[in-house]
Amino acid sequence: MVNVAYLYPWDVVGDPSAPRRLADLGVEAVALAASYHSTRAATPYHPAHRVLDVPYPAFYLPIRPSSWSRLVPAAPTWTPADAYLQARDALKAVGLQVHAWTVLTHNSHLGAAHPDLVVRNAFGDAYPYALCPSHEDVIEYCENLVSEILNLGEPDGLILEACGPMGFGHTSVHEKTSGADWTPTDTDLLSLCFCTNCAPRYPEPARSVIRNAIDRTTPAPATDNTTPGPAADGTTPGPATDGTMPGSATDNSTTGSAPDRTTATSVTRGTTATPVTSGITTSSAKDHTTANSAGSTPAVQPSTGPMTVDQALGDLADEVREIRTALTTTLRQRLISVAKRTAPNVPITLHANPDPWATGAFAPLPAGEPDVDVLVGNCWGDPATDAARLTRLGELATASQRVGAYVLALPPRPADAEVLADQLRTYSKAGATEFHLYHAGLASPQRLQALAKALNLCR
Repeated sequence: MVNVAYLYPWDVVGDPSAPRRLADLGVEAVALAASYHSTRAATPYHPAHRVLDVPYPAFYLPIRPSSWSRLVPAAPTWTPADAYLQARDALKAVGLQVHAWTVLTHNSHLGAAHPDLVVRNAFGDAYPYALCPSHEDVIEYCENLVSEILNLGEPDGLILEACGPMGFGHTSVHEKTSGADWTPTDTDLLSLCFCTNCAPRYPEPARSVIRNAIDRTTPAPATDNTTPGPAADGTTPGPATDGTMPGSATDNSTTGSAPDRTTATSVTRGTTATPVTSGITTSSAKDHTTANSAGSTPAVQPSTGPMTVDQALGDLADEVREIRTALTTTLRQRLISVAKRTAPNVPITLHANPDPWATGAFAPLPAGEPDVDVLVGNCWGDPATDAARLTRLGELATASQRVGAYVLALPPRPADAEVLADQLRTYSKAGATEFHLYHAGLASPQRLQALAKALNLCR
């Protein structure tokens, strides 16, 4: 059993007590962020501060301009430019392995600067935090990121997160989207990208089908009222002519990277999962497949809607699913190729979800990936649902691959060693041979003590 604690560079830099505290936790390795998105982080142990504001995504290794192309990551101002290297050396000095925690397409800094490269939903709304890997510039940026981390960071392992297009769910500044009462299926539909590169790949009716499913509109006879996609310059089109209004749904994840869901019966990402039945029916998808009459206002009916994405898309589901997962597959395989060529002996860990409609930090992996060493599934929700996800990943894994459980040690999880140990045993029975522990820098002393005891109880 390998235990991996997740950590930010600033949790170590400037705190000489941090490496020993991590070693005493009972882990063999640390997942140290080399590239990470913006956040506001508690630092309960640091001698210099208690809260750190990280206003934009940054790269925590020296930035060599010659190594980048159109997209160049930003350097941090809240910690040294070589913070990863400083933290790495301090952690390795106490005998810990250091794996490079690499966040790929989740980057609001680059998305805001390059709006033509971001995910756009069926209404044309841009998600500036979500770079779309249908664009060669985005894939090339991710390749450069992996190459630089392996060359400069010389990690003991590489961890790939957000290895695919991010979706609708995202904790952003003063999130105001919960009142729309969108279901998990709605948020998945709002996660399908219709940027200038993605839109032409989908069958022609797909945009109208998605818009009508989200708005619960009553189909009208044969008029073509589909809304045009983003303009060639990447700008968002104006309000839809059928009267619909774009919007967004909620993500109630705890601090850090939001997890994703396995089925339509899971609650929003990052919360304890319970069945979601309110607002969802099993109405036929064909009831939602035709655009409204021009100029009409949709009859919004929050109490009705498709149970699953497949029902919403109907006959288009297989084709849309294949197109979407192909984007993730292309990105993943190109990054694996770069990693194997640059550092062939460095093991690769992939944050993955067997659900083909998954979005977020855990990209869809419905058919497995034999060229990585570890498949890690999210375990932030209901333990039984999480265990089922791990079991499915195990079924997709090869005989030599390991399955890891990404375990939450923060609220709403209790600071209770017995409860945590029971959850760890559940994940172990489901096939997990690694525990990836989130998060050793954000957790209070009481939580770290409970986590250390839970790990010891499960040995």
